[in-house]
Amino acid sequence: MQVFVKRIYEPAHQADGFRVLVDRLWPRGVSKAVAKLDEWMPELGPSTALRQWFNHDPARWPEFCRRYYEELQTKEPLVTSLFKRAGTRPITLLYSAKDEQHNQAVALQHYLLHHPSCFQSTVPVTTVNRPRSFTKRRAGRL
Repeated sequence: MQVFVKRIYEPAHQADGFRVLVDRLWPRGVSKAVAKLDEWMPELGPSTALRQWFNHDPARWPEFCRRYYEELQTKEPLVTSLFKRAGTRPITLLYSAKDEQHNQAVALQHYLLHHPSCFQSTVPVTTVNRPRSFTKRRAGRL
């Protein structure tokens, strides 16, 4: 299974596979036609309280990830639905944040790639666009 991370403001490509927006709020300045989404899953984004607490502060990143993973564990049916809807296509998690390293799509990518549903497929797991700082910081804690 391939899971990509991409800003919604970047052009869509066929290689993106299943394009899913994981922001709770619709991004400013993007029409639904331009977004070329397969799905908008705002429920997969962090709760409003967690999103507001994090406020894209890199110093809060490790704690944000921990709390977000706890929230995701309560949303197993959504995670399973995402894998089923994508089928064998790659998944591209779309986000609107300016920070390309500290956002919910990066955290969700890591969560999905370590999710049991991901390993039920015979397709090899591939990570793409995972920031080096995220990998070093979180590798020993999962």
